[in-house]
Amino acid sequence: MNILLSNDDGCTAPGLLCLRDHLREHHDVQVVAPDRNRSGASNSLTLLNPIRVRKSADGTLCVDGTPTDCVHLALASLLEQRPDMVVSGINAGANLGDDTLYSGTVAAAMEGRHLGRTALAISCVSHKPRHYPTSARVAVSLIDQLQRQPLPPNTILNVNVPDVPWAELQGFEITRLGTRRCAETVTRSEDPRGRTIYWIGVSGDESDCGPGTDFHAISRHKVSITPLTVDLTQHQDLEPLRQWAQAL
Repeated sequence: MNILLSNDDGCTAPGLLCLRDHLREHHDVQVVAPDRNRSGASNSLTLLNPIRVRKSADGTLCVDGTPTDCVHLALASLLEQRPDMVVSGINAGANLGDDTLYSGTVAAAMEGRHLGRTALAISCVSHKPRHYPTSARVAVSLIDQLQRQPLPPNTILNVNVPDVPWAELQGFEITRLGTRRCAETVTRSEDPRGRTIYWIGVSGDESDCGPGTDFHAISRHKVSITPLTVDLTQHQDLEPLRQWAQAL
């Protein structure tokens, strides 16, 4: 397959490089990634400033934009051959539950929906991963399975992998997104010049994390695979809201 690889940790991130090397053993891979860490960028596009792209010695295209910028530019302009799939990762840190709303890793995969093929976001559940090769092997296995049994178009797979050796994985589980409690409060401080600054706190603890959720699968050392879609419509509420709106 022809695979477009991106991420949100930056074009020199070790997770990206590990995944690139594993994928290239089986597929043609072009890397288009942010030139620096853009974690938390979500689906943002750069609209008010020009975007610059530089090509590194190994052929990687480093973009001074968001993960969504990277995939958008790649599909619209940068690549001579349209890829078969977009793969995003390996992210250093989990993208579980509510995290997916903010994740640049997931956003890069979501932008790949324009291909009309399944896109894949993969994260290692540790902020200082020691076992990137485990996540890379998971990605290769999933891509092989997708070639044998494709999923419906416009499906995004959000994959989270425990940071353990391959032999210690306890299997794969199809999951739904859990939820977290409210994030910790924002910390207010001052910079050296006395100006007020703010630090956004870490994510809140798990709330909805029972069986069937991505949190629960990870706690059991299983790979969590959650199918996502960009359609945010709450379809079951359409008809009740039509009746509710009659009073407006």
